[in-house]
Amino acid sequence: MAMDATPDLVLLDGEVLTVDAEFSKARALAITGGTISAVGGTDEIRALAGPRTQIVDLRGRTALPGINDSHLHGAAFGTTRPPLAIDVAFPTVRSIADIQESVKEAASRIPEGEWIRGYGWDPGYLSECGEGGRMPDRADLDAVAPNHPVYLQDFTGHLTWVNSRALELAGVTRDTAVPEGGVVHTDGAGNPTGLLAEGAQELIQGRLPAFTRAEIEQAIRENVAVLHREGITSYTEPGLGPGGKSLFAGASDQLTLDVYGDLARAGDLGARVSVLLMLHGMGGSVAEIAEGLASARVPEDVDPRLLRVIGVKLFADGTPPNKTAWMRDEYTGGGFGCLCVHGASDAHRTTELNEMIRLAHIAGHQLGVHVTGDRSLDAVVDALEAAQIQHPRDDPRHYVIHADLPGPQSLRKLAEHRFGANMNPAIKWTIVDMLAEMLGPERAAYQYPVRSALEAGIPVTASSDAPVTYPNWRQGIAAMMLRESKASGRVYGPEECVGLPDAVRAYTVNAAWQDFAEDWKGTLEPGRVADVTVLDGTITSLDPHDLPDVPVAMTVFDGGVVHSTEGL
Repeated sequence: MAMDATPDLVLLDGEVLTVDAEFSKARALAITGGTISAVGGTDEIRALAGPRTQIVDLRGRTALPGINDSHLHGAAFGTTRPPLAIDVAFPTVRSIADIQESVKEAASRIPEGEWIRGYGWDPGYLSECGEGGRMPDRADLDAVAPNHPVYLQDFTGHLTWVNSRALELAGVTRDTAVPEGGVVHTDGAGNPTGLLAEGAQELIQGRLPAFTRAEIEQAIRENVAVLHREGITSYTEPGLGPGGKSLFAGASDQLTLDVYGDLARAGDLGARVSVLLMLHGMGGSVAEIAEGLASARVPEDVDPRLLRVIGVKLFADGTPPNKTAWMRDEYTGGGFGCLCVHGASDAHRTTELNEMIRLAHIAGHQLGVHVTGDRSLDAVVDALEAAQIQHPRDDPRHYVIHADLPGPQSLRKLAEHRFGANMNPAIKWTIVDMLAEMLGPERAAYQYPVRSALEAGIPVTASSDAPVTYPNWRQGIAAMMLRESKASGRVYGPEECVGLPDAVRAYTVNAAWQDFAEDWKGTLEPGRVADVTVLDGTITSLDPHDLPDVPVAMTVFDGGVVHSTEGL
């Protein structure tokens, strides 16, 4: 345990989960110069402290490796929160009437003609949309903001609700051509209701005023401040670049990647950010991938341990709640969904997807592919396998994003090629009752089969997909251990529950693997970077039901304390 320098910080008398291969525990750790320098018992670590060492008594609290949220839209999370947008998410709103009140209040203070933006509504938690109810309509918004264009995106980012003024400004009528991979909801007379799904959202988003550089910087800073309070020190921005103009109202555009580069160069980022390039929007094509690969700007002269463009994000299909995930068996009420890439038929779209994946693979990128349906997962995994077999690369670490319903064939092939699966346990917790109605109880129970994936040998990571869900990793861990519904408390798929070690690994060492960084972050072992999360409780003795509400007591990033509560 000899050291060349006195530690800057020691944490004593806690439960230190190293998350090493044995998931071993210690009682204390020392940090020197931004690195974990020693891990062991309280007395031996205390003996290393010098007169200038900061000493923190954990009093039994749990210290973990800095949490790595491996799929989190950071800039979008900032832009979809006040002051840049109104909050229309549950539990702030529980009905269409509540949303009307929020929009009415915004209309009273925003000059007429300017856009009102909001994010986070969920029909599953709006009283009017319950069983036998109705979906939101443009008339609901017209009643409270007739002279403002109103743009409200749902919590998934795959469905937008607008008013008549917004439709008018965008020129959307019953005769408007719908973009490939998109859906414009219409009434019995064929007129738009104000709901637009997937690629059709671009019809509205193209009319929104672009975010300024100052607004994007503000959004990133506010996002990182929230993440520090949540104990998150690393995250993946899953899709920034020339194809991101229409995603999250422009918060995923090339400008956002440029701002990240500025913050990283200035030493002012405050987190470790991995970036997937976004080369196309919904309904993408081979041509867009080729053009994006040639035109995307990657930040230069930045510390790769702070900011690194690590791969490419592709969209393969939509989401089960919007019935836009491509399924083998019908949804309740009919429909199978489809791939959301360019093409007029399933065969054409599958061919297009294969070539999009091949192009990004041979360009040397890691691929993160948004894919949710069982049929689309088989198509994506087959395409990833074909690209690797035809153009072998050493450990490309491609992975499927969301991976709601992977079948046995996909699980086997992912494991065989050491590809990963990035799942969202808090999304299941939020929507599973609704999925049971859409997919039937069996498919809803199976969604996110974490245990099956781990037993197959697939590296599983877990993430919030913020702003889709709030970045509370404790909720994610509880959801992986319990698989309960937020709304009903019903357990779905108990055979897919995992224990605490596997759940923690999904937010730490496995996420570091996804980042090609497992040799320098993701565990609390000597030589790793000093990113540490301290939970205000002893995690191994907590009832998982209590875990989501336990606050983070301290966050250490790169050896410095960036968040602490009273008493530490």
